[in-house]
Amino acid sequence: MAYAPSGAPGHGTPGPGTPDDVAHDALARGPRLAVDVGTVRVGLAASDPDGMLATPVETLARDGRTRPGRLPKDLARVVREARERCARCVYVGLPRHLSGAESSSSHSARAYAGTLAQAVAPIEVRLVDERMSTVSAHQALWASGRSGRRHRDVVDQAAAVVILQYALDAERATGRRPGERVEVDPSLGPTGQGAVGDATDDGGATRT
Repeated sequence: MAYAPSGAPGHGTPGPGTPDDVAHDALARGPRLAVDVGTVRVGLAASDPDGMLATPVETLARDGRTRPGRLPKDLARVVREARERCARCVYVGLPRHLSGAESSSSHSARAYAGTLAQAVAPIEVRLVDERMSTVSAHQALWASGRSGRRHRDVVDQAAAVVILQYALDAERATGRRPGERVEVDPSLGPTGQGAVGDATDDGGATRT
């Protein structure tokens, strides 16, 4: 089931992109993913190969354990999903205050995106403004007939749908990928060898 966003997740405009983000590359056929990073849960959404419609995938429990050489299970699951779908890009929501200022949640999302980018390379990871995405997700869930008490299990993936649909719409409108590209260090390998194998345990994932 797709949750139609009630509006863009923020008040900002798509970023200018980078020189390699030309239209033929940004709009090439292939799925895109989006991640809504929370302190307790992570929402995951995916698009169709033509990049037209965002749909929910699942909600993952954040894995707070630190294991040397291995990714947290939620990150490993996102990496596996991106590779299995041959994703063109993974968008990560960047929380901001309504003023545009960043917060501690912004720093957490940046750290998550950085680890993800290193692990999923060469698939591109980009940060996009997610202001109001959770509000829009709740509104969409109410409109779809879900009761309030059932929102918690799916609101994160619904927020990821809002983030991804905004990014897809921005791609079509501008011919470029929106947001800020997360750079990787080419001298480093993927974070945590064998981490994708960890993703066979979905760690409490909730699918729609």
